[in-house]
Amino acid sequence: MDQEDISPLKHFVVAKRTISTIFDQLQEFVREGSGFVEETWHSEDLEQVAVEDQYVQMQACARKLAIIREVLGRRHMKVAFFGRTSNGKSTVINAMLRERVLPSSIGHTTNCFLSVEGTDGDMAYLTTEGFDERRSIETVNQLAHALHMDPSLDSGCLVRMFWPKTKCALLRDDLVLMDSPGIDVTSELDSWIDKFCLDADVFVLVANAESTLMNTEKHFFHRVSERISKPNIFILNNRWDVSVSEPEFLEDVRKQHMDRCVSFLMDELRVVDARQAPKRIFFVSAKEVLSSRVHRAQGMPETGGALAEGFQERLREFQSFERTFEEFISQSAVKTKFEQHTIRGWQITESVKAIMDAINIASAEKKVLSLEERESLMDRLEFVRNQLNVLTEDVKEKIKATADEVAAKVTAAMLEEIKGLSALVDEFCSDFSPAPNALALYKSKLQAYVEERMGKNLVSRCSSSISGYMQSSQRDIMDSLRPLLPPTARGNLHLHLPSHRFEVSYDLKFTTLCTDFQGNVEFQFSLGWTALVNRFLGPANTKRAVILLDESIQAAGFATTPMDPESQEDLAISMATKMASYTSRASMGVVVIGGVVWRCLGWRVIVLSVSLFGLLYLYERLTWTNGSRERALKQQFVDFATQRLLAITPITSTHCSQQVHQEMVATFSRLSQQVDKSEGELETDIWRLNSRIQRLEGVQKHSKTLRHKATDLERQLEIFTSQYLHATP
Repeated sequence: MDQEDISPLKHFVVAKRTISTIFDQLQEFVREGSGFVEETWHSEDLEQVAVEDQYVQMQACARKLAIIREVLGRRHMKVAFFGRTSNGKSTVINAMLRERVLPSSIGHTTNCFLSVEGTDGDMAYLTTEGFDERRSIETVNQLAHALHMDPSLDSGCLVRMFWPKTKCALLRDDLVLMDSPGIDVTSELDSWIDKFCLDADVFVLVANAESTLMNTEKHFFHRVSERISKPNIFILNNRWDVSVSEPEFLEDVRKQHMDRCVSFLMDELRVVDARQAPKRIFFVSAKEVLSSRVHRAQGMPETGGALAEGFQERLREFQSFERTFEEFISQSAVKTKFEQHTIRGWQITESVKAIMDAINIASAEKKVLSLEERESLMDRLEFVRNQLNVLTEDVKEKIKATADEVAAKVTAAMLEEIKGLSALVDEFCSDFSPAPNALALYKSKLQAYVEERMGKNLVSRCSSSISGYMQSSQRDIMDSLRPLLPPTARGNLHLHLPSHRFEVSYDLKFTTLCTDFQGNVEFQFSLGWTALVNRFLGPANTKRAVILLDESIQAAGFATTPMDPESQEDLAISMATKMASYTSRASMGVVVIGGVVWRCLGWRVIVLSVSLFGLLYLYERLTWTNGSRERALKQQFVDFATQRLLAITPITSTHCSQQVHQEMVATFSRLSQQVDKSEGELETDIWRLNSRIQRLEGVQKHSKTLRHKATDLERQLEIFTSQYLHATP
């Protein structure tokens, strides 16, 4: 076989590169998927979209892929050569390698398992079982010496020999050739098989053509067949060059060997059928092939040296073995080394697809629920906002009506209290003295007493009903706002009402109101000029009359000249006439009638009148005691306070209604804050749902992307299976 030809072993190399690339992608894909599942599982707003079991499955897939990827990196085609001692196993391997790599001389036998595989370095080296130390070798003799001089090596040990790929083309294609001790020198066949043969792709039985198949050889492969289902076995009848010495028996001997080998493979081992069995049996001379190839490599004639007759035919047979062996092992190794991994890769992609489908379905269901919940919350928010606007207007009207009702109630109560002010003042009892200081103290106490009693009376008259109005209005407001709150907050709405009972403040500021009250406790004759004028003209006109009197006196020059009685009488008539002109025509009529009576009745009547007048004056003067003074002062206070209270009644009622208005507004504001809080919570929930929906959409998109990647990897595995596992060699 020319080395320039493309080796069938490349099929395995390309397949290995292809499946490794696929598993690299699969490993990265599972790593990405595992991170995605973990992130989704740990996300607080994506509860139950991904679960712990799915993450555990992804981790298990990642571990399986790591092991498979490591195994794939070590995968190679392995050929195990077995036979009896000195049958030429090492020579066959050297002939295939086209160089004397393994010791194979007279008297030398392989005393342990020895594998040959390629290395990218320029130096050959070996390692022994249990030791990673590299022992450099340069010649076959050094190798033979190392193997024989190492006392720790026995038939159950493995020595790995690494030969530069640049020196041997066969080792460039992930091929490992394993030489073995003679199967006739040990009884530890089972341990050999378990340790060295279970991963072999092809077994080559190197038999001696000078004899026939021995029971030892058959027994070994029977044990192999028990542990490996239908092992791939080739039989090389080596040293076929000896048949040249007896050419007349050549065909008979060949047929005899062929029949026995076919029977062994087909009938005893049952690893091939009658059509395939002859293709597994070859008649070669490894020593001749090795010699010719070494000569050719050295630039010498290929047939140089002592080569027996028929060498070319035996060379072609060996080349046929190599070609058949390479084609077979390449396809067989691809299937045995990669088929199970391909199936596991398929299973992993199916598992990941199932997980991604489950996450996609769960996220879709969660998204639908979130969309429905968001729609409900948005409707609720719109309802709350619209209803709150409507209720705000209604509550404003209710508050105004309540405040107006309170104002009317306070006004009515104030008027009732003003009507009973005289009785209230009469009930006041305290030491009275006309002395200025004592009189000021008395008035102060009287004002405080009236202010206190009126305040209590107003509270008694109004507070209960006002509190009733307030509570009723607050309940109405609370009942109208309760439907706008979430169910959890409805039962606690009453906690936001004032904890204290609302009391209207009736601060009449009575002391300030009556600060300018003077009061007159001087004796006032009931028929005196001031009393009469006050009685007929009223207090205001009386004051004006006194002012006019003073002005008239000053104008007439009477301020410094004493007048006689007649002049005084004329002055009185004159002043009365002037005062009457300032007041009314009725007063003028009284003066005219008085003058007519004077002229008609005469002096007797006047004397009698003056006498009665004097007696009345004397009586009133004698009865003007402190009690009379106190009663007069109280009456003056009642008249003064009545006018002032009537003046402030609208102000007081307005002030009370404002207190109620402010309290109810404050109550509505506190209750509205709960509605605002509810709106804020709704907005927060809607924002949270928007975020969650976006997150779920991202999960859906990512899960679909990962599923598509899994499908693409499955397609690559399917192509690999079709191209390498199911292809016809």
